[in-house]
Amino acid sequence: MANRRKNMTVVMNKRVFVALLRGINVGGKNKLSSEELVGLFEEVGCDRVRTYIQSGNVVYRAGSHLTKAVPAAVVAAIERDYGFSVPVVTRTAAELAAVVEENPFVVGGEDPKTLHVAFLADRPSVTQVSQLDPSLSPGDQFVVSGREVYLHCPNGLARTKLTNAYLDSTLGTVSTMRNWKTVNVLAQWSAEAR
Repeated sequence: MANRRKNMTVVMNKRVFVALLRGINVGGKNKLSSEELVGLFEEVGCDRVRTYIQSGNVVYRAGSHLTKAVPAAVVAAIERDYGFSVPVVTRTAAELAAVVEENPFVVGGEDPKTLHVAFLADRPSVTQVSQLDPSLSPGDQFVVSGREVYLHCPNGLARTKLTNAYLDSTLGTVSTMRNWKTVNVLAQWSAEAR
């Protein structure tokens, strides 16, 4: 009975997270299969690991003792086993659900195909946010909310000047972008994994 209670406690203390790896399988670089990525997350102690398309989207469960350690451990494992380094940004299932609920461009009725979210590793200061230039990329719009930058890019993400490099340098953090469809799928999967 004591073992059963201990196992129940371990399961109850696990939370669902989404890891967003930047630059995986893009343009033939930083190749990492879904199976390899699942294996890396399992190696560092995660379970119920699931990937969505082969561009670094991972839903997983981890105990509270691993919450902050998983991103750095995965980065280290990729460097060790594959010889390249990629940023890893994480969100809890609840945080991702809030991202879906709070997108100002969805509320405004914009075409979902033109919407993206840049997930930031750190929350930028008010001063940093004020340095973003709203006229940098004509036709494109953005709204910064906490650790997310909501993007409306009607001319396509390939044409916008609101790039990861621009956001990283202006906001002093690391960003990784996902299209609105991917954000919604990951939010649904993370809700189902709870």
